Amino acid sequence: MIGVEDLIDRVRGYNPSTDETLLRAAYDYGGLMHAGQLRHSGDPYFIHPVAVAEILAGMNLDDQTIVTALLHDTVEDTKSTFAEIEERFGHEIAELVDGVTKLTNLQLSSSESKQAENFRKLFMAMSKDLRVILVKLADRLHNMRTIKHMRPEKQVQKSRETMDIFAPLAGRMGMQWMRDELEDLSFAVLNPEGRNSIMRRFLKLQKDTGDAIDKINVDIKAEMRKAGIPAIVRGRAKKPFSIWRKMQEKQLSFARLSDIYGFRVLVETEEECYRVLGAIHQRWRAVPGRFKDYISQPKSNGYRSIHTTVSGRDGKRVEVQIRTHQMHDVAESGVAAHWSYREGVRAENPFAVDPTQWVATLTERLSKSESHDDFLEAVKLEMYADQVFCFTPKGEVVKLPRGATPLDFAYAIHTRIGDSCVGAKIDHMRVPLWTRVRNGQHIEIMTAEGQKPQATWLDIVITGRAKTAIRRSLREEDRERLVKLGGELARVAFDHVGKRASDKALSTAAKQLGLPDAQELLAQLGSAEISAREVVELLYPKLGAQKGDEIDAARAVVGLAKDQRFEQAQCCQPVPGERIVGISYRGKGVLIHTIDCPVLEEVQNEPERWQDLHWHSGPHRAVHMISLDLTISNDAGVLGRICTLIGEQRANISDLQFVDRKPDFYRLIVAVELRDVEHLHAVMLALEADSDVASIARYRDQGKKP
Repeated sequence: MIGVEDLIDRVRGYNPSTDETLLRAAYDYGGLMHAGQLRHSGDPYFIHPVAVAEILAGMNLDDQTIVTALLHDTVEDTKSTFAEIEERFGHEIAELVDGVTKLTNLQLSSSESKQAENFRKLFMAMSKDLRVILVKLADRLHNMRTIKHMRPEKQVQKSRETMDIFAPLAGRMGMQWMRDELEDLSFAVLNPEGRNSIMRRFLKLQKDTGDAIDKINVDIKAEMRKAGIPAIVRGRAKKPFSIWRKMQEKQLSFARLSDIYGFRVLVETEEECYRVLGAIHQRWRAVPGRFKDYISQPKSNGYRSIHTTVSGRDGKRVEVQIRTHQMHDVAESGVAAHWSYREGVRAENPFAVDPTQWVATLTERLSKSESHDDFLEAVKLEMYADQVFCFTPKGEVVKLPRGATPLDFAYAIHTRIGDSCVGAKIDHMRVPLWTRVRNGQHIEIMTAEGQKPQATWLDIVITGRAKTAIRRSLREEDRERLVKLGGELARVAFDHVGKRASDKALSTAAKQLGLPDAQELLAQLGSAEISAREVVELLYPKLGAQKGDEIDAARAVVGLAKDQRFEQAQCCQPVPGERIVGISYRGKGVLIHTIDCPVLEEVQNEPERWQDLHWHSGPHRAVHMISLDLTISNDAGVLGRICTLIGEQRANISDLQFVDRKPDFYRLIVAVELRDVEHLHAVMLALEADSDVASIARYRDQGKKP
């Protein structure tokens, strides 16, 4: 336990004008009131309030919050009273202590009706003064750090409550560091074997690769110096629970999980954030689909940052977060940044959200729910941002992960409903099965007798339950077709490296992958559970890693019959690397569509026209056309430079159309021939980084239907 002078020194470090007399009086009074009381560990009880105050001091919070932490258990556990606290420390602090006391008495993990009633009280306390919740969260954090001294059953109860309520609450308030630690501490109690397994594998990875964090830190700092950007770079390994959750969500083993390291780059200005992004993407290849710009689109709790994932040293994926120091303060403190100090003065952070407005907006939506059940549902819809709560036609709530589709919803109800699904309605409107569901929507699943899951559904659903059920059905119902498709995928992949997909080779690969036989391997190849490239690289690592001859455009797609011809659908313009499906058209052969093409909605009730297709796994020629929607400055030389930028990425412009001409800008559609989706990403990044490009997007003309 730190002494009063040490605590005052910590507070004075960020707030030189702190009221030392007030802090010393609170420390002495709290110690006196808790004298003789012991914790479960046998230590003096006053260690706990001091530790809570220390946590909040680490968040640079004001004197009133620190004093509340020191006194937060006095009214509950000692002979102290509200009146005495008010007389000694003032009305504001007495109200804060009273608020924390009332929260301590709430049983948030009780029965549904009682839980709803207590959640109302929780939000009422938040609406009065959010600092009450900050003290309560710090109180829970210290209790979780010392949870080993509690009885086993109490440990489980507190950990479950923390995982279900306090960790999401910390995340919703923008304090991600606290959420991560609360989840990890709860994870250690609720699933110690799982956490220990992650730790063992992580230690082995460190032993095999050395200190990867330091190495990547050095690499990023070198790029910052080269670009002339003064920046602070910090690296860390992600928490075990964060790694575990990602393994569960993506159904990946630890060995196949890539981005387990995270790095932050802190700079002074917003402009430098984007310069850092450009420097990092120039140095390392960006991972498609793993880029988020929360600077241009901040979260409701004020969070701003750029997130990107790149293939770093030794091909390992690394997540990089780029933000200014002011943005970082909000990212660390969330809505608590409103009370924090920086460099000795009360923070005037332009990115900090006014907690009064934030809570008012939150409670306004929640107060509309009158019944306990409705209120509890509203709380869950608001608080658990990583989950989606949807309703059945009967009003029952179904919980799904964010990004789920109506198919996930169908399988969450019952496997039979999912298997026989032919369509869905969201809020009484017919929608495609790949639509992402949102909080509070009513979903109705339409079924038909005789309907069976399709292989393309595997790319639509995101829940493990749905994927497992679909794969099981596909193997049982259409094993012969999957084995045939898998055989064709294996043949093409082996041919590409000059080898033959013999029975012996396939049996050997199956044994290495822990599968019973070659037939099961082919079936899993056909159902997209294993890629043909993985099998080749397993048997022939050196050959698999080498880039062979480019794939001829005429044989770029695998899964067609010998006499079938195919074309790229102009409505969605798929390119290698994207998940595709073939639709047969009379007189046109097979048109290749992306799996999320809206045109597929028109043929979703004609499964006999659908074909499971894959792009060839080798390197493709730059002949696959896509269209880009560009808005550029109307200035001398701009268009020429844009064309040069595209050419520098080894992409060919095959057509260019002006859509709009204004005195200060042009809008045009540029048709570009590319190799694959990574090539597309590289071209778009190069253009987006140009100061004369106002906007860039992939252009899909839904009017160009077959």
